[in-house]
Amino acid sequence: MIFLTFSENSLRHFTESVFSKMGCPETDAKLAADVLLRSDLRGIDSHGVARLSGYVRLWEKERINAAPFVRVVHETATTATVDGDGGLGLVVAPFAMKIAIEKAQIYGSGWVSVKNSNHFGIAGYHALMAVDQDMIGISMTNASPLVAPTYASERLLGTNPMCYAFPAGKYPPVVVDMATAAAANGKLEIAQRANQPIPDGWVQDKSGQVSLNPHELKDGGALLPLGSDKDHGSHKGYGLGATVDILSAVLSGANYGPWVPPFVSFLEPPTDPVGAGIGHFFGAMRVDGFRPAQEFKDHLDNWIERFKGARTVDPEKQVIIPGEPEFAFEIERKKNGIPLIDAVVNDLNELALKLGIAGLS
Repeated sequence: MIFLTFSENSLRHFTESVFSKMGCPETDAKLAADVLLRSDLRGIDSHGVARLSGYVRLWEKERINAAPFVRVVHETATTATVDGDGGLGLVVAPFAMKIAIEKAQIYGSGWVSVKNSNHFGIAGYHALMAVDQDMIGISMTNASPLVAPTYASERLLGTNPMCYAFPAGKYPPVVVDMATAAAANGKLEIAQRANQPIPDGWVQDKSGQVSLNPHELKDGGALLPLGSDKDHGSHKGYGLGATVDILSAVLSGANYGPWVPPFVSFLEPPTDPVGAGIGHFFGAMRVDGFRPAQEFKDHLDNWIERFKGARTVDPEKQVIIPGEPEFAFEIERKKNGIPLIDAVVNDLNELALKLGIAGLS
């Protein structure tokens, strides 16, 4: 693989230009670009600018509304349901999390479900919005069906990521951001571009046998739930994925299970939808609703230090705090630039040529 490195500013300008060409208002283009760039900065390359072409293709198929009227359609003092009007999830999700935060500022907690949206980038971006306000942030989304529940041979759930983010004191936030599948689909896309096999336990073929082929989904295979098989706890991953699906979609009025529209543009959405678009779910809880915020953060610092000091089976390794690698990536990439593999750079330059904007150099 060949890597080319780009500054954060150059990629940000390029990404904003793409969203502007799609017809996004300036503020939306900047916000959508920020969500994608945060993913690349945090080392989550599968959900960053590598996904730009996918958003454009959905927009070309008129499955993304570049200038949506995002609005609250149901509300109580501490809860709300938002209709994303078919907009970019990169824009709809921050809108909804902001509402959750505003409710939490008044009542201690806020909870918002979303329908009629699209792919929202990394869950961590939205959860961290709450952390900035000394709150615990919760963010999750359902996704197109790629995962076979335990014992199933058909795809009924998405990778359905969930994130919990906690503010610390002198340390970075603790950020538990994960797919509820054994691997995110973006990891398969990375393996496909690199022409490399995938680890055992990520996918099964259409007959239910474990496969190492990163292209298996195109042949009717499925991703496996977190845990991979029943003996290794796949029923737990299945349960987590089901929880995300219910909170994100059954609760909001979005599509759920096998009715969730696919992210790829070459597959058409189901002809018998049970809701509108895909769904998200957000929560914000004021730490000082439970104990003084600084007291909590001091104790979370102590928690971090104790776990970092744990005895390990390998003296050369150390326990990793959730979110720690991403924080380190963010520091390093802000300083030294963001690496992209040549296949992604070529894809983005082809996109630039099609849209009539300056490419990456």
